Formats: sequence, structure tokens, C-alpha cells
Amino acid sequence: MDSVTQIALGAAVGESVLGRRIGNRAMLWGAIAGTLPDLDVFVPLGDAVRDFTYHRSASHSLLVLLLATPLLVWLINRVHPSLRGYGARWAVMIYLVFATHVLLDSFTVYGTQIFWPIVTTPVAWATIFIIDPLYTLPLLIGVIAALLMTRTSDRGHLFNRYGLIASTIYLSWTVAAKLMVNHRFESEIEAQDIRYDKILTLPAPFNSLLWRAVIMDAGGYYEAYYSLLDGNGKIRFSHYPSDESLLAGIEDSWPVQRLQWFSRGIYSVSLRQQDIVISDLRMGVEPHYAFNFKVAELENPHARAVAPELLPSIRDFSGLPVLWRRIWDDSVALDPDEHSGKP
Repeated sequence: MDSVTQIALGAAVGESVLGRRIGNRAMLWGAIAGTLPDLDVFVPLGDAVRDFTYHRSASHSLLVLLLATPLLVWLINRVHPSLRGYGARWAVMIYLVFATHVLLDSFTVYGTQIFWPIVTTPVAWATIFIIDPLYTLPLLIGVIAALLMTRTSDRGHLFNRYGLIASTIYLSWTVAAKLMVNHRFESEIEAQDIRYDKILTLPAPFNSLLWRAVIMDAGGYYEAYYSLLDGNGKIRFSHYPSDESLLAGIEDSWPVQRLQWFSRGIYSVSLRQQDIVISDLRMGVEPHYAFNFKVAELENPHARAVAPELLPSIRDFSGLPVLWRRIWDDSVALDPDEHSGKP
């Protein structure tokens, strides 16, 4: 999830565990612990693919963070020597903040290697978008209430607790929504006799009502949208090409295999001028994807592997109003007409 959400969640957990006993310092250290795992983005790992695929690995491991907890408690005791008597509670609080951080990230499509180094496959349930105001707002309201309200009563502390409960209920709702959406997409795919190898469903940006499906087949992939407010009408599947033959000769290179593994097969291969590009189809919407990697150059008739490079992404927010209308109106088209239909 985004940094604001993780800071708010960490502060809320800190307040819930220790706020009554030590006041706002619990929220402060909860917020710090809530953002620490994401600081791995500032650690260069050698190339663009390593930076991309090793994020949320060791820094988000429940095992590594368990070992890191005493170190942070030691630092807290150095900063606040008068609170040394709360050592065990500090440890519980810090590890709960770490654990809720990495578990929340597991609900996103990017995923988290929560059992690294024992299991390195990211856990990615893909039930919530990386920024979802309906999850974050209850946390922020609860934390702000606890900050502003007097410590002579429990009212602010209770507001914080209610915020945690509300956000947890909303997160549970996204799981139920995904189950309903999966059933709807699977039924429609069968009805339209679409042959596929893999399917991924995930929420569209900033909400949990409109969902996107990416369906991989031999020639490329389909993209489709379904809103939980839609009727029982036919779902429109738009097809886009992916040219796996461009990888001939470099299919065994580490960057290519690593991206194929990390994306769980939800990727496309395209030629941009003479650059061979792998795009992670999980993060973005057609035709704008957040992570596009140049992995080779085409030197007819062969591909020549190069040091992987993350290409600049196009952040086009002009389509957000259309996306919002699609939640309420199933006649709104989100995919380019010229690409629709089976290949």
C-alpha cells in the first residue's frame, strides 16, 4: 500500500497497543515502524529488474522483521530511557506494526515475500488497489482523533480503535468482492468460449466496486471490466497482442526469466522501435503500464540481450473520470475499440 496508509496503520496500531500508557509517543514510533520496511526502495541492487523484483522481499519478511524488532526496541529505549519498563510491550507493538504492514501489502497485486528466505514466491491476493481512500480514511480519522483529543479520557483512543475496526471490515469486504467478481468473470469466459492459460482479477484504481480482469492466451491477452453494480449483461473482452517470439534466443537470460516469474505469467512482450520490452500487466491499465522493462535490442533477425532498463511510464490521469462513470454505467467503454474482439 501507499506510504500514507502504512504510516496511518502503524500509528493506529501503536496507539491501540500503548497509547493509553505512554500517549502520543506510541503513535510516533508506530508510524516510524510502519514506514521502515518500504525504505528498501532506496537500496540499489544492481539493475532495474533486481530493484523491482527484490522490493518487498527481505525487508517485508515476517522472519527478518522478528529479528529486527529487538533492535528497534533498543533504539526506543535509548531515546526514551524513562520508558524502559515497557520493553515487552514495545516489542509486541513494533512487531504488530511490522506484521500488519507486510500482511496488508499481501492484499495488493504486487505481493509480498512474507516468508523470505524460506519461500520467495510473493503472496499477492490482489483484493485491494495500492491506494484506496475507503481503507485509509478510517485510519486517519482515528489517529487524528487520538492526537487531538485529551488524554484525560479514552474518547480519542476509542476513535482510533473504531478506525482500525472499520478499515479491517473494509479489507474483508474486498476479499468477498473478489470472490463474487471471480465467479462472474469465470462464468462469462465460459459462456463466450474464451480459451485461456491464466486469469487475474484485481480492483480498478482507487475503489473496490469496479474490477479488471487480465486473461492470458496463446496470442496475447484479454482485458475486461466488471462493476459489482452491473447487471447480468454480457462482459466485453478486448484483446491485445503479445509477441513471445521476440524473446527467441534470450529466453534463458536472468532478467527475462525473473520478470516472467515475478509477474506470474501476466506480462506482454512488444517491440518499441528496436527495443524488446516486457510489460507487467498487473500494474496499470491498457495501454499505460507502470513497469516496462527493456530487456534486449532487435538486431535482425536475432535479439541481443542488454542490461535491463526500466522505461519511463506514462501517467495519464485523464481517464479517471471515465473510469468513475464506468462504476455506475456499464455502457461506458474503457478499452480502445480498434483492439476489441478475438484475434
